[in-house]
Amino acid sequence: MKILVTGGTGYIGAHTVVELMQSGFDVDVIDNFNNSKPEVIDAIEQIVKKRPAFFQIDLTDAAATENYFKTQKPDAAIHFAAHKAVGLSVEQPLEFYRNNLLSLINVLQSCLNNGVHHFVFSSSCSVYADPDKLPIDENAPVKKAKSPYGNTKKTGEEIITDTVSSSKLNAVSLRYFNPVGSHDSALIGELPTTMPLNVMPIITKVAIGKQEVFTVFGNDYPTPDGSCIRDYIHVTDVAQAHVTAVKRLLNKENKKQYEVFNLGTGKGSSVFELINAFEKVTGLKLNYKVVKRREGDAVAVYADTTLANTELKWKTQRDLDNMIKTAWNWELHLAGRNDFI
Repeated sequence: MKILVTGGTGYIGAHTVVELMQSGFDVDVIDNFNNSKPEVIDAIEQIVKKRPAFFQIDLTDAAATENYFKTQKPDAAIHFAAHKAVGLSVEQPLEFYRNNLLSLINVLQSCLNNGVHHFVFSSSCSVYADPDKLPIDENAPVKKAKSPYGNTKKTGEEIITDTVSSSKLNAVSLRYFNPVGSHDSALIGELPTTMPLNVMPIITKVAIGKQEVFTVFGNDYPTPDGSCIRDYIHVTDVAQAHVTAVKRLLNKENKKQYEVFNLGTGKGSSVFELINAFEKVTGLKLNYKVVKRREGDAVAVYADTTLANTELKWKTQRDLDNMIKTAWNWELHLAGRNDFI
């Protein structure tokens, strides 16, 4: 079976390509390197000992997208390709709507035109915005998004829902919480082409000396230590969930034409817990400072993973220490060092 992975040189996409290939699938990667680098393909080949087929295509180009599907004939598509910087989406909303939604529409249309009936969508817990109760299960209300990026995930799910209801397409949306960590090989990992905005790469860059200080936004939240709580999940666990989801569709094991699953550990960790764990695992002291709360930050967000555990038969294998260890080894790899932990 041949699986198309759009955005397959990105952070989660590249890890998913590795897991798919190690599971015996042929993989085609489409990317335009908007937020990734061509060397990722070399790294995937180094890990798997086989090179995925690569196509440099901008998926907002409907003709180029259609030509790929017509000539390469994938059996299923996993769609990651999207802009993902929340802050930048607030500054450039039209660019995010154009890129994220038009690429999704073009891929879905090409699936329908070419008899591809299996589709997995990279969604996000951002569709829940501020949850009414914790932990968050799949029946929690999908709320007005807090950013244009979040709205592209919410709207993307609506587009898929409507497409499924009027076609033979079977689809799964995976709503993941906070992916962190890197591949055990330290050959692929999170590599933002701009200043990192996610917690873990900021922590590792401060620890290695590329950034001066890690900022904790607020220590007066109604949590045990006053800092925000999030559900951190290892990127390899997230990647393996995509393999499980696409197998479910290919094997016709899905219970409904469109299914949604949360991907998380089901356990929240606070920012201070993350700092303490980093210092314990690496033996380093992290330079951090506490400032006032940041507008828009939810107090706590973590998943109820019961549905994914029971129905998808998937659950996380990695703990927070492993997330930190692999993230730090990736940072050391980027710095050309080999003193991995």
